[in-house]
Amino acid sequence: MSKLNIKPLADRVLVEPAPAEAKTAGGIIIPDTAKEKPQKGVVIAIGTGKKDEPMTVKVGDNVLYGKYAGTEITVEGKDYLIMKESDIYAVV
Repeated sequence: MSKLNIKPLADRVLVEPAPAEAKTAGGIIIPDTAKEKPQKGVVIAIGTGKKDEPMTVKVGDNVLYGKYAGTEITVEGKDYLIMKESDIYAVV
């Protein structure tokens, strides 16, 4: 993990999505056009939280989030998602 100069504000979280599955459990290769968006990733950076709501996730947590959660951003050629902490369903 490289050090990014991105600091999410308030209850925002920066997540690096896990790579999309390239094969099914049966070994069938999935083409790029049919791959589903990943719904899990690793927390890279977190905001400071809101006044009455401290952050519950921390950097390095593996998380599950909604299929269409967050906004996609590209930094230094790498794709990330920035989302509200409330878009995260679970820490795994």
